[in-house]
Amino acid sequence: MAAARIRVQRRPVHGVLLLDKPRGLSSNQALQRARALLRAEKGGHTGTLDPLATGVLPLAFGAATKFSAFQLDADKTYLATLQLGVRTTTGDAEGDVVEERPLPAMDAAAFDHVRQRFVGPIVQIPPMHSALKKDGKALYEYARAGIEVERRPRGVEIFELEFTPHEVRGRCATLDLRVRCSKGTYIRTLAEDIGAALGCGAHLTFLRRTATAHFRIDQCITLPALEALSEPQRDARLQPPTALLGAIGAITLESEDAGRFLSGQRRHGAWPDAEQMAVYGREPEAFLGTARVVAGELIPLRLLSPIEISQMLVARAVAGAPA
Repeated sequence: MAAARIRVQRRPVHGVLLLDKPRGLSSNQALQRARALLRAEKGGHTGTLDPLATGVLPLAFGAATKFSAFQLDADKTYLATLQLGVRTTTGDAEGDVVEERPLPAMDAAAFDHVRQRFVGPIVQIPPMHSALKKDGKALYEYARAGIEVERRPRGVEIFELEFTPHEVRGRCATLDLRVRCSKGTYIRTLAEDIGAALGCGAHLTFLRRTATAHFRIDQCITLPALEALSEPQRDARLQPPTALLGAIGAITLESEDAGRFLSGQRRHGAWPDAEQMAVYGREPEAFLGTARVVAGELIPLRLLSPIEISQMLVARAVAGAPA
């Protein structure tokens, strides 16, 4: 007789966990592992990393999921390794080899000339093996069925790009990249395009995200390290939902105005215009949500519920965190 499955009792958890995603797990699989360890009722990730990739994956739980979009729009930084001379069906090491060509013999100036072609605004065609959707279905689902669909070119921007070539018998065999780029950039596509520009083709063999917005890899925790902690220690790894907001302005409201703001009412004051502001209540000191300011009018955008605020205040008191 099969053993009965132990049912995990979920609880309200509100905050941001900076996870160092391991290779071999999808972003959702990594999220579910972390969510189970925290026993969190609700969770989401802030932008996918391929199973091949490792590194910074901010996970939002509870009230923090309302502000995940701030990270979806963030700049990202990656370290990557390209295998030159070999193209694959997927653009990475998981695909089948479709072409092999001679490795390039290039000096530093020639490599730098190619590098400069990819710095600044560029256009990419999204890869078939990606989570981008067409007609409600992810592109990788079409790819697995052997179907290739038309993809529209997308404009992205490469802010920084560094090349470190590695030679074997006088020929460049691999190329390490450090890339800081805008949202929506596909490093797998960048690898293939760089390989084409070098005249030999290439595919991605290593990808590690080292930063997203202001979050860095040295702030992250691995799943085994998280598993080794007690539940209070895991909770202590959570950053508040406001960690997702970055460097936006803040407004503090008195109790009466805070209550009306939470009910969706607009407030008026001498505030400068802003597309996004973090809004706090004074008594008790608590994060209420985000708002837009137009001509001195505070317009609610994303709001926490009174229950979420109460739960966060209780958790803060239990942890002994300063107000």
